[in-house]
Amino acid sequence: MGTDQQRDPAAPHERPNTVAMLGQAYSLLGFQIHDGVVGAGFPIRPSHSAVFAQLKPTGSRLTELAAGANMTPQSMGELVDELEGLGYVRRRPDPSDRRAKLITLTPKGRKVLAAGEQTIEGIEERLEQVLGTADTARLRDTLWRILRSPELRGR
Repeated sequence: MGTDQQRDPAAPHERPNTVAMLGQAYSLLGFQIHDGVVGAGFPIRPSHSAVFAQLKPTGSRLTELAAGANMTPQSMGELVDELEGLGYVRRRPDPSDRRAKLITLTPKGRKVLAAGEQTIEGIEERLEQVLGTADTARLRDTLWRILRSPELRGR
C-alpha cells in the first residue's frame, strides 16, 4: 500500500475537514453552474453568481445584495456595474425611496437566470443519481440546518 493509487481516498483519516469539503463542493458545483450558463451563450464570470443568487424578482438594493453575499457594497457595486455593462441588470429608482436604486434583471438577465436554473436542475438530478433520494433529502436537510443555525451564523 505504498502508492497513492493503492490508498482508499475515502478513508476518514485521509479526508479533508468538513469545512474544506463544503468549500470544495461549493466550488465544484458553482463552476458547473457557471459553465452551463456560459455554454448557453451568456458570458459571465463565476463571481457574478453573487448577484444572481441574491437578486429578488422585484429587484434589490445594492446594500441588500452585498449583505446577502457577505461582500462590501463597493465590491458588489463592481459586479453590478459589470452585469449592467453586459445588459443583464439595470438600476432604476426604488419606488419606496427615490434616493435609492433597485437593481433589476433585464429580459436578457432573466434568460441568464433561466439558464442557471436549468443547469442547477441538471446538477440536482445528478446529485440524486449519486446519492440516492434519501441521502439527497438528508443532505438538503443538513445544509438547511447549518444555514439556519444561530450558533454557526454568529447571531
